[in-house]
Amino acid sequence: MPIICGVDEAGRGPLAGPVCAAAVILPEKYDLPFLNDSKALTEKRRELLFPQIIAQALCFSVAFAGTAEIERLNIREATKLAMLRAVEGLKVRPDELWIDGNMLIDAGIPAHAFVKGDALYPCISAASVLAKVTRDRHMLELDARYPEYGFARHKGYGTRLHARALAAHGPCPEHRALFVKTFMRRGWGE
Repeated sequence: MPIICGVDEAGRGPLAGPVCAAAVILPEKYDLPFLNDSKALTEKRRELLFPQIIAQALCFSVAFAGTAEIERLNIREATKLAMLRAVEGLKVRPDELWIDGNMLIDAGIPAHAFVKGDALYPCISAASVLAKVTRDRHMLELDARYPEYGFARHKGYGTRLHARALAAHGPCPEHRALFVKTFMRRGWGE
């Protein structure tokens, strides 16, 4: 039986904060009720699943690509970098990578991309949950450093609250300059 590793990311679209990726190898048998794409789960359910996935996974790894890397590389390449870091952080080498979405990474392991894979394959769903919860927790830390932006509420996404904070305070070092410029130019959040 080949060792399959699910890979997914969280945080490609926000105006601020890093992109986070997770790689998860689940055992053949596991007990993870309600496991699904993290976007289809409530925050409470994701938080409940997070320690269960960690406890039951054969192996997992979570990694970031930071704001400066997103600015330097672009969001697509920074996402690939975070995914590669997550896969390289595994203590077990998988036989295949199953990646949510439509992009592949070159980790020296056969890789397959599955659009909506986070809703179809449990290993990708598990990676989706780990990436989302980890990134959300990171955004809570950023909220403590930059409380004027409301990161705890919107996690860096382009909301009215975030737009008002940007208009009042300008961007902080955790903001993605190009994303903010496009967001504000389009008048989003108004």
